[in-house]
Order: sequence, then C-alpha cells, then structure tokens
Amino acid sequence: MGISRFLKALKPEIKIVCAHPVKGHYIQGLKNMEEAIVPEIYDPSKIDIQEMVSSDEAIETARRIIRNEGIFAGMSSGAAMLAALRTARSAPKGSNIVVVFPDRAEKYLSTVMFSPFRS
Repeated sequence: MGISRFLKALKPEIKIVCAHPVKGHYIQGLKNMEEAIVPEIYDPSKIDIQEMVSSDEAIETARRIIRNEGIFAGMSSGAAMLAALRTARSAPKGSNIVVVFPDRAEKYLSTVMFSPFRS
C-alpha cells in the first residue's frame, strides 16, 4: 500500500496491479481479503487491477523464475510475476511494467514447490 501511495502521488496515471490469491490458497505472505483479517493499511482504492492467482499457478511461475532466470524466488514472487505477465499481455505497446518480488525461496526447500528439482 505504501508503494502504491508513493507512486500515485508522483504519477497519478500509474496503474497498480495486485496479485490477489484465490480463496483457499496457500501462497505464503499473501492474503485473500475475503477470507483473511484485513490489515488497517489495506486500501482497495489504491489498486487499479486485481489479478486472481491460484497456489499452483504461483508455484509454477516461481519454478520458471528459478529455472529460467536463476533468481531464487518464492511463491509470492511467482504470484507477482504472473500478475505482471498477464498485465503485459493487455498493456499498450511500449508500456513499462515493474514487478516487485516480495520473497525468496529458501523457506520452501522442503515443500512441494521444490519437488521437481529433487532427484
């Protein structure tokens, strides 16, 4: 919320995209606002686009980031990247898209996220 407030103050036409997890998700660090305790700082008026992301999609995207880019990204980073990719598909040509990776993957080494990497 703080980043969105800051960026919109600088450039009001900036679009803020939220990687919003679906109900029943298990993406660490993200909350579905329909089923979670909503933090006081949450202000939906600062969000222009909500991209709904499932746990499986977030995990698969994080795996692609690790495999293809060599960035040790966690599942909430996978959710953020997926939202950015979806946004890029419909953005006007020449748009700048910035994605913030909110986590790393070390805490997921023993989870299903890393099962394809184990031999």
